[in-house]
Amino acid sequence: MQNIAPDARTRYRERLSPSLWLLVTVALAGPMVALIFVPVGSTIALIVGAAVSALLVIAFIFFTPVVSVDGQVLRAGRAHIETRHLGRPTALTDEDARQARGPGLPARGWHLIRGGVDGVVVVPNIDPDDPVDTWTISSRTPDRLAAAITASQA
Repeated sequence: MQNIAPDARTRYRERLSPSLWLLVTVALAGPMVALIFVPVGSTIALIVGAAVSALLVIAFIFFTPVVSVDGQVLRAGRAHIETRHLGRPTALTDEDARQARGPGLPARGWHLIRGGVDGVVVVPNIDPDDPVDTWTISSRTPDRLAAAITASQA
């Protein structure tokens, strides 16, 4: 008997987590909040400040978008599209990625761009019924993401 189930394995998964410097900056909100509670008591201020720092760092990590290729579906944050509706992906780094994120960013495209992530994958949308022209997705390993999209199209 032949297995006719679709290939649903995860080919690529990346969490676009914030940089260490952003997490340190966010954690500095805790001591600022602690200063507000010093008149109430130094112990309470210390506890509230530490709790605020921990909650903010956890929230920043937990709510970061995930880019994945599961079976024949590309997921970029909350959006998803079947890879059969996509053209050939282009992995960009350095100056080409800066151009794609800035002046070359199409107005009618889907964008998932994160600061601190240098690489970008640009994928044309070939579905004539979809108003989105391209998908521009930040990635720390754009060559692997492009290869996973191409592999899922085969």
